[in-house]
Order: sequence, then structure tokens, then C-alpha cells
Amino acid sequence: MTERLADHTTFHLGGPAARFETARDEATLVDLVTDADRRGEPVLVLGGGSNVLVGDDGFDGLVVHVATTGLTVQEESCCAGANVTAAAGVGWDDFVAEAVRRQWRGIEPLSGIPGQVGATPIQNVGAYGAEVGHFIARVRTWDRRDHTQRTFFPADCRFGYRTSRFKEEPGRWLVLDVSFQFLLGDLLPAVRYRQLADRLGVDVGAAARSGDVREAVLALRRSKGMVVDPADHDTWSAGSFFTNPILPAHLAAALPEGAPRYPAGTRQVKTSAAWLIEHAGFAKGYHLPVPDATPVPASLSTRHTLALTNRGTARTADVLALARTVADGVRERFGVDLVPEPMLVGCAWEPVRA
Repeated sequence: MTERLADHTTFHLGGPAARFETARDEATLVDLVTDADRRGEPVLVLGGGSNVLVGDDGFDGLVVHVATTGLTVQEESCCAGANVTAAAGVGWDDFVAEAVRRQWRGIEPLSGIPGQVGATPIQNVGAYGAEVGHFIARVRTWDRRDHTQRTFFPADCRFGYRTSRFKEEPGRWLVLDVSFQFLLGDLLPAVRYRQLADRLGVDVGAAARSGDVREAVLALRRSKGMVVDPADHDTWSAGSFFTNPILPAHLAAALPEGAPRYPAGTRQVKTSAAWLIEHAGFAKGYHLPVPDATPVPASLSTRHTLALTNRGTARTADVLALARTVADGVRERFGVDLVPEPMLVGCAWEPVRA
């Protein structure tokens, strides 16, 4: 039976897989990928399907759905810490909920992010002032090139803004499990993000209870359509479709006075992709023209301009056309190239027009 990848992605998009297998344990995961690699069969490793846009023609190869499970915990009362290892297929938000319940503090701001644990180091997932790389102790992988296991410690992971060595070397590293180090306690020592602090009613830099932080983050994400809900088309997306641009200081200085600017390393400045999109003339709910009485296939979210959404009838081509239009508009207005955040499978991203 042909498996539609639209049934396995939060975009609800993607054509059929030539072959679809589910790996429920590590040995099966490695064996499936290694066998396909040996035979030259293309492989798509699919976790929660939350950060991928698959083309309408699907994937002409093996799709391996990662469904591995398991959590190993070692808590040290003498140093009030916990070492936790999670299999790649563990749901990320389930993991965050468990962390809050067991008072492994620090990742509360990453609540509500869809996907699986194994994907988080690849993208160095971050939100509301926290990044997963700050808590990772090691990442155990299968090296598809050298056919061996390899473990990476933080200094070797090359974590950066929404990137890592695993993202920089696509297709080589198959994440098997991720180990974390946490301090114990039910208090997040410092709320670093203004919007979250306002929601909690505290000053930036103040402490807040972990459970309160989680609930506040979930409420903020729901208000933006960023918590997956099959009944809500604003969540039929890959979350933020574009990364926030990091610009040389001289280019950031050329942006309009009101553009957000945040330090991002030596002579680099991060700005807001959402701000650029909105000020290039693309409002919430923006969509390409359609004939009268024809349903809108794809639009910007009605709650957040950084999310491109499938309104229920879209094809991948519709989302890409919208994305290119938005990127072209930002490039024309501000001279800034927007870069897609999701992995694009079977669909090309052409550069914006000069």
C-alpha cells in the first residue's frame, strides 16, 4: 500500500513514498538506513514531520519513520543535577513535560515545539530565550559515510543559531539518542524574553516557577497558531518558515529605524523575519490571488506572519509560490534574502529575483 507523506507531516503536504518503513528500535533504524545506503536507494529519515516540506511528487526512495522510545535517567542528589538520555523518537514536548514534572529545569521555554528529540540538536531548536544546545551533554549518532557509531560532545556539535554540524553535513549523521544535563529545581532562574516575561507578569531576568513558564509558553504559542491542532489550519505549517536573518553590521544599519536589531556575534546583527515580512506589505492571512469562489489553498497564518499555512486544499507548489512571493517582496523592499527554515524534500528553492 502506498504511503502518503502528507499523512506524516504537520504541513499535511507531500506525495507518496516509494517505500515506507517504521523503525521502532535502534537496530532496525540503523539496519534500514545502512541497507538502503549500500544499495544506493535514496533515504529520507522522518521524525515528527514538523520541519519538512515534501514535494507533490513525493519521495522516490525509502522513508524511515523514527519511532524509537526510551528514557534513561540518573539523578545526583549530591550535586542537585540530572543526566537524562532520550531516544531519538521520543516526542519533544512529551520530554519537556516530563522535565517540568521531574524538576529538570531549563527547557521550559521550549514547550509546545512539535517533533522529536532526535531532531532538536540538528536545528539547535530555540525559543523564548532558550536553545536546546545549552543543555545537551552528548549526541550519539550513526555515521552513514564511515558506517560506525560516533558520539559528539557540545564543543564538537558546532551549535549556532538554528544550526549545527549535523545540519551543515546533511544526510551524514543519523541521530540515535541525545543526552542532557539539567540542574534540579522548580524555578527557572531567569526569564530572558520580554514577551514571556510580560505574560508571566515579571521583569526580564527575574525568576519564575517552571510550571508557570511552561503554561505561559504554551499559551503564547497557541495564540500564534504554533501548537499543532489538526482542526486548526493555522497550525497546518512547519512553524516559522523563514529563519531570522543574521546580517553584517553595516547591512543591519541600513534597515529602517524601527527594525529589530539584536547582537549576534562579532559585527553581526540578527533582525526579525516577521518584521521584514509585515513591513514589506504582507499582512497576516496574506494569500496569492484566486478566482472568485475558489478556496484559498495557502496563506500566511492569520495569527503569525512567519508561518506559511495549508488552508486545507493546498499542494506543495502553492506553498512554495507563496513563499517565493514573500521572499521576493522582502528582497525588493529591504535587500535581505530570507532563507527557509524547513528541510525541502523534492522541491527546489530558487533564489529570489535580483
